[in-house]
Amino acid sequence: MTNKRAYILIAEGFEAVETLAPIDVMNRAGVELVRVAVGDCLDVTSSHGLVTLRCDALLEDVDMCDGEAIILPGGNPGYLNLRSSAKVCRVVANYYNEGRLVAAICGAPTVLAAAGVARGHKVTCHSSVVGEMGDYRYVGGAVVEDGNLITAAGAGLSIEFALAVAARLVSAETLSRTRQGMEV
Repeated sequence: MTNKRAYILIAEGFEAVETLAPIDVMNRAGVELVRVAVGDCLDVTSSHGLVTLRCDALLEDVDMCDGEAIILPGGNPGYLNLRSSAKVCRVVANYYNEGRLVAAICGAPTVLAAAGVARGHKVTCHSSVVGEMGDYRYVGGAVVEDGNLITAAGAGLSIEFALAVAARLVSAETLSRTRQGMEV
């Protein structure tokens, strides 16, 4: 166990693979990942209604001050629900400004803009939200890292995204074992 703690913020309409891949990878790598429901119910349903996920805590009941990283999955309307939450934006801003890892995939990089952080930094995101990333250096690509920020373009890159996050939280040996166990 790495004794590292991270949080994943899960809102109604989340993209299943963008949420479950980081949960699985962090578990395999020994990172304690707390699933936080953004809303008033611990049970949150995915964008296509295929998956209902039981979270560990409600956003209003957890302060997240002890985490090393925060993960923001996309999905529509999941990313819209994340960025419309003032508390999500405060948490993202705190993490980013304190130098802790902020990771966002698909439409979730738009949460950065809503939180007012990382302007001018390199990002990637889903092609449908590129126009909303005006104050950022959109560089495209699969997974982009810039300082304490990791962004990824979309669902098909979920494992690669999750492994990039894990690489920041665990040793190279642990990451190698995790990748090997997943045949990646």
